[in-house]
Amino acid sequence: MIFSRTGFLFLLGVAFPLVARADVPKADAQGLASVLQSFIEDQLAAGLVTVVANGSKVLDVTCVGHEDVDAKRPMKPDSMFWIASMSKAITAAGVMALVDDGKLKLDDPVAKYLPEFKDQRVVAEVSPQKTILVPPLHPITLQDCLCHTAGLPFKSIIEQPTLDLLPLRLAAISHAAAPLMHQPDSKYQYSNAGINIAGRIIEIVSGQDYESFLKQRIFAPLGMNDTTSFPSEEQVSRLAAVYRPNNEKTALEMTQIGQLKYPLTSKDRQPMPGGGFFSTAGDVTKFCQMLLNGGTLGGKRVLSEASARAMHERQTPTELSEAYGLGLKLEADGRYGHGGAQGTNMTVDPARGLVMIYMIQTAGQRTPRAKEILPTFHRAAAAQYSKH
Repeated sequence: MIFSRTGFLFLLGVAFPLVARADVPKADAQGLASVLQSFIEDQLAAGLVTVVANGSKVLDVTCVGHEDVDAKRPMKPDSMFWIASMSKAITAAGVMALVDDGKLKLDDPVAKYLPEFKDQRVVAEVSPQKTILVPPLHPITLQDCLCHTAGLPFKSIIEQPTLDLLPLRLAAISHAAAPLMHQPDSKYQYSNAGINIAGRIIEIVSGQDYESFLKQRIFAPLGMNDTTSFPSEEQVSRLAAVYRPNNEKTALEMTQIGQLKYPLTSKDRQPMPGGGFFSTAGDVTKFCQMLLNGGTLGGKRVLSEASARAMHERQTPTELSEAYGLGLKLEADGRYGHGGAQGTNMTVDPARGLVMIYMIQTAGQRTPRAKEILPTFHRAAAAQYSKH
């Protein structure tokens, strides 16, 4: 099933309130849908929502396939998705809001706010007979946590069976209890733990819980009304089902998000700054437009220009091969953004002045061709909208 922007003009006022009907270009009604539909027909994805925007307006909204194949619920502009690690950039934006307030510095040691990190050690040698621990060459900093160079593991050993069960206070204590895996700044090691620590520092410095602070400083000013760690029953009713390849890799079958506790409306669930947010294509578009515009959207300043720029400037040491900002991956051609565990992706292309949002819920790929869906979307969007 295909739904292009022309088929959903009546919903755009809900999903994208900053966009008027006149802002939508008069392009082929099929547009990007014609490019993406073959992937749906070949069961490489159950459904997709994509958005192309510049700094001030949405240029294209395309929906193909279904939120739920069996229930025959089509994808819609306001379909909800678990955006997983795309949450890292949102957490980093919260940190930079406090930097703008003069309450944090990127080179602040984590131990300044979390004393349990004062005596942390680093694994220097491991053998069957012994493990040797040494002091870090320097204490891990907030910057290290946000760009994955602190030496922290992906998670602590008590973050199980899912990643959303510990309050951030306890999660931070569990991260401090284990030694660092390498000296700070000597390696890049992708880590939810570092982002979760940053989320806990947001709570300590702001005096608010993590979710409330981000709602006040990031979500409300940008109109990101559907971005939350704790979806309501109504939002869950719009949540795209997760699919994975069947055992024979001949088709897709429905599954669940393994990192999260069900039901997703459970009161036992806790925030997960490294990967806990649910959102819509429209909300993520606004966040990326803010970054593209140097911290502003619709006349509202959310971050200072310097803080927005710092997020997509290289923060990893130059001697490392991985280029990472603050919660954002950097590409050699100047693009930046982040992906999520179920295939979602946000990309900002400053050279073309474009934001490209790609929302999907697929755990694993059936065939190598499935990996071509995202780059196909990027190429088609850049070719059609670079001049807008």
